[in-house]
Amino acid sequence: MALRFVGKDPESGDHGSPAVWVDQESKDLVIQEWTADERTTGESSRDVPIPGHESVIRVPKRMIPLLREALRVAESD
Repeated sequence: MALRFVGKDPESGDHGSPAVWVDQESKDLVIQEWTADERTTGESSRDVPIPGHESVIRVPKRMIPLLREALRVAESD
């Protein structure tokens, strides 16, 4: 699996995350992100239970441009 790095949160400094990649073969987005807090996961699980093999992440609004770029990369070729 070859990942193409798209970018990282401009406010993360030297910490390296959150970040976004595109799997060049499958065109899946790969997102490194903060694990959602209990307030978020509690709200989510009331509407749709979260299976044990899945995780909920929170993507900050400032990451939207990186997600758009990742989608553009995934849709190209």
